[in-house]
Amino acid sequence: MAPDDVSVYDVREDVRRALHEDVGSGDITAMLIDEDKQAEATVICREHAVICGRPWFEQAFQLLDAAVRIDWRVQDGDTVSANQILCVVYGPARTLLSGERSALNFLQTLSGTATEVRRYVAALDGSGVELLDTRKTLPGLRQAQKYAVRCGGGRNHRMGLYDGVLIKENHIAAAGSIAHAVAQARHHAPHDIPVEVEVEDLQQLHEALAAGADIVLLDNMDPATLRQAVEITRGQARLEASGGITLDNIRNIADTGVDYISIGAITKNVRAVDLSMRIVM
Repeated sequence: MAPDDVSVYDVREDVRRALHEDVGSGDITAMLIDEDKQAEATVICREHAVICGRPWFEQAFQLLDAAVRIDWRVQDGDTVSANQILCVVYGPARTLLSGERSALNFLQTLSGTATEVRRYVAALDGSGVELLDTRKTLPGLRQAQKYAVRCGGGRNHRMGLYDGVLIKENHIAAAGSIAHAVAQARHHAPHDIPVEVEVEDLQQLHEALAAGADIVLLDNMDPATLRQAVEITRGQARLEASGGITLDNIRNIADTGVDYISIGAITKNVRAVDLSMRIVM
């Protein structure tokens, strides 16, 4: 995954916020080190993982001191083994100490997301079903986690409320019916944006298809019901399964014939990858 796959502006803003909350007015502990002291630091991954977050890691040091240099041994999207060296960082010792936590926080969190996504993608291998993310992301890290999903081999659903129509239960209740909600979406949304409707049973599926939905999200349906939904739809719309899907049942869900599977847990239930950074003066 190339670093230019993300917005440089978004990366900088993410890192500025992180440095502001961590370094604040200055690192008073790092002041113990001579300001002219140079150092190098090795970053090691302590477990099997998919690496993600290079642009954020780099910016955490670059925004503190542009003189910092990083020699990467891996690319974003690479799978690494336990105790593998990810990179070596060179620069002023104070900068390496001050930027360490913020840099590692981004790298370990985004690698955790990418690693989890890769597990689900592997479970879907050969099924023809695409894994989608959701808007259930860590606050302030939407773009970063969506990038991590791509590094892990998944596909992004809508980025936010501005670039996709997804009519859910509360929208239907407020609009009065699926048909009215879809009609209003067609009227107000840009014509090149597909209209998706979330349904909870087969009756609502019939209503969504009759209303002309482009995509129907089948919420919390068991495999038998999903197969019925695929048979009813017969290519009239694309089908997305979501709700209660885990590594244990995802293949059974995929085998029902749906087009997509979306999982919020891949971004909201993040376990950071175990990384360490060791400085040598």
